[in-house]
Amino acid sequence: MPACGALLGLCQYETNKLVRIQSVRLGSLKWSLNMAILLFICIMMLWNRKYQEFDLVVSSVTTKVKGVAQTHLSGVGDIVWDVVDYSGPSQDKNSFFVVTNVIVTKNQTRGKCPEAPLEGRFCRSDKDCKPGGWEQQSHGVQTGSCVKFDVFKKTCEVSAWCPVETTTTPKRPALLEAAENFTVLIKNNIRFPAFNFIRRNILPEMNDAYLRSCHRRNDLLCPIFRLGDIVQEAGEKFSEMAVEGGVIGILIKWDCNLDRFMQHCLPRYSFRRLDEKESNKTLYPGLNFRYAKYNIVNGVEERTLYKAFGIRFDIMVFGQAGKFSFIQLIIYIGSTLSYYALTTVFIDWLIGTSCYSAEVGHNYSERKVESVQDKQKLILCVSYVDENNIRLVKMSQKRSLQDIKPKSVLPREKDPGHMRTVLCLLQPDVRGDHNAQPPPEQKVNMKPRRPAWCKCDCCAPSSLHQEELCCRQKDGVCISSSPLFEQLVLRRPLLEAVLLYWDPLSPDYVQTAALRHCAYKQYISWRFGIPPNDTFPVIPSCCVWRIRSEYPSPDGQYSGFRPVKMASMQACANGEL
Repeated sequence: MPACGALLGLCQYETNKLVRIQSVRLGSLKWSLNMAILLFICIMMLWNRKYQEFDLVVSSVTTKVKGVAQTHLSGVGDIVWDVVDYSGPSQDKNSFFVVTNVIVTKNQTRGKCPEAPLEGRFCRSDKDCKPGGWEQQSHGVQTGSCVKFDVFKKTCEVSAWCPVETTTTPKRPALLEAAENFTVLIKNNIRFPAFNFIRRNILPEMNDAYLRSCHRRNDLLCPIFRLGDIVQEAGEKFSEMAVEGGVIGILIKWDCNLDRFMQHCLPRYSFRRLDEKESNKTLYPGLNFRYAKYNIVNGVEERTLYKAFGIRFDIMVFGQAGKFSFIQLIIYIGSTLSYYALTTVFIDWLIGTSCYSAEVGHNYSERKVESVQDKQKLILCVSYVDENNIRLVKMSQKRSLQDIKPKSVLPREKDPGHMRTVLCLLQPDVRGDHNAQPPPEQKVNMKPRRPAWCKCDCCAPSSLHQEELCCRQKDGVCISSSPLFEQLVLRRPLLEAVLLYWDPLSPDYVQTAALRHCAYKQYISWRFGIPPNDTFPVIPSCCVWRIRSEYPSPDGQYSGFRPVKMASMQACANGEL
């Protein structure tokens, strides 16, 4: 049978409880917020194409640089530079290099010669030179001799290509400043494997005549670029950058939409400098390398050394293509449904603030939120006759309930239905014949001695701290001596009428226990009204003993304080409390 119960437990469906508020203002606000959220979701979906499946680009790049320049080198003469001369060594497949400045050291042969001063260091004698020694910046290996470098200075002799390179500062202006007018043709082939889509930046309508005449200033899709324009769009001056060199990035972005009615796939070019351009902040500014040209003169191998400065252009291709996908659309819709919770959060906050009616907010909160207290931390409800509020306190096993500081203080919520019923029942002849009296019961005089926590001089001592409560916060007259206490709480005809109200078929004779517990409930409804949820009203000790004195137990035994919720009058009539 337990297995059957477990199977039946699986065949259940649980849903959240909703509270519907009939309000034109809140309804209009809700739909306005929902429409705003829907509009935002649609705009973001169209703007970011969240309804599409995306694939990253796979790319290959080739370049072709064209241009010729003529320069004059002292001691060498006029030199014509073509693409072979200024292209430098072979670069990465996605980059190309253009020489813009050079330092030439000509007619070098293998031999011995003075080393160039390294960091301003010179020698005075052979002891300052170490045979076979060398440093990171050396041009050769030391022989151990200290020789004249010029008329006034001496440096260590080295075995190297002599004479060694002595000039380190590039020329200003740059030797190949005319490279600004060189052009480069960039051929970029891309593919999106997921969609089997292939394209190149040289579009089908671009014929040979178009490529000969196109210019980036007039056509942003032109694949031929002037080097000066590239550097300028990167925010630099070609004449300054050409002196020491640098690195420029050419960025090609493909943002393709492959949907049938919105298809477009065109490249977008942008440029930026990639290296640190300020020489005074960089240890090794710019970009340079060395190469040599060799020849044989009179049977002796000679070379001309070139220290080349230039600009390297790195081509970086990135991008993605998107195509409609029903699955992606469903995923996006599902992920955005949670945005509608913002409407509920905002309206709940608005109702709970001073911007809205406090009464409506309190009523809404009570209907929407059901508070459940930990049974080990009972919240007791206390009402004093000399205060117009209700105190909520935690039950303690160590301190008197009279002395515990309240957790919170709330206004008393009256029970108008109970008050109207009581006032009607107080009218004469409500139950008909009140002459039939039950057998007389002996009333017990229970006037106890006054405990220390009592303020009205009518309370009785107790062994339970939760029963140590007086009807007053300060010294004064006890509420049990009030005529209204007699009428509302102790009057037997009223209690019988209340029990009859709840159970019209109850017998004429009512047990004393039922009357006693009905009196307890009458006091709670009178002094507490409608107690807050998940709280337990506590009747003062003086009132409890006054009620017990009027309706005593035959054996003198009472159950004492038990934290239970408000019970029905049927339970009172049956003596179940």
